[in-house]
Amino acid sequence: MNARMLLPETSDEDWAQNAEYLDEDGCVMAGVGGLLVERDGRALLIDAGVGPLTLGPPLNPYGVVTGGALLDSLATLGCKPADIEAVALTHLHADHFGWAWHPAPGSDKPAFAGAACLVAEPEWTQRQHAEAKGMGDMIKALAPYVRTVADGEEIFPGVHVMLTPGHSPGHTSYVIDAGGQRVIAFGDAFHSSVQIAHPLWENVLDHDHPQATSLRHRLVVELAQPDTIGFGVHFADMPFGRVQIEGDQASWHPVDA
Repeated sequence: MNARMLLPETSDEDWAQNAEYLDEDGCVMAGVGGLLVERDGRALLIDAGVGPLTLGPPLNPYGVVTGGALLDSLATLGCKPADIEAVALTHLHADHFGWAWHPAPGSDKPAFAGAACLVAEPEWTQRQHAEAKGMGDMIKALAPYVRTVADGEEIFPGVHVMLTPGHSPGHTSYVIDAGGQRVIAFGDAFHSSVQIAHPLWENVLDHDHPQATSLRHRLVVELAQPDTIGFGVHFADMPFGRVQIEGDQASWHPVDA
């Protein structure tokens, strides 16, 4: 996505000082997909990518997002769509629930038709905001599979809902118990790891800008707690990381998955 369009309060000077986050066209380097959580032979997927689509204007006026690889990525991990018992969505934006609604190759049903699609109750009850952005048909196709979930609910062994509204009305993070550590999958609370150091940089896509900015400040502190790893689905080739705070400056330090 174009950096100045995505984070409109930034300047050319800001990006000159953070050029490592940009590609040669001046766009923020980003990824898209999901997070597979496996435990005792069971599997949960957090977010479901774009689906076999390319999202550009007018649905996405800030750049082009190309999907299609999620099922192949799962296959390389030895996971079939039928193995997924639930798909937990961070929010109802098209680049996060694509394979949860789009027909699978060679089928008239979604790839994860056998799985419940978990959506935070405030996100689902306010889905008109997503529908107003051109996702009405996608939401309609998704609806038969949706089960709403509540803040704090354990949706899978060791995985709990943590409501983090701001980017969308019911935006949701998921806190995963990972054997002495916890992983926080924070969806689009941050679109780029540059925002860890600059939480005041507002995202043009945020539903409630003051709420989203306040949340980023709180999440930076939460992610800096001991034994905590963050997962940023859009963080390009460094989605897992730890946050360190020195003085009043936070930074993202990638770790291996």
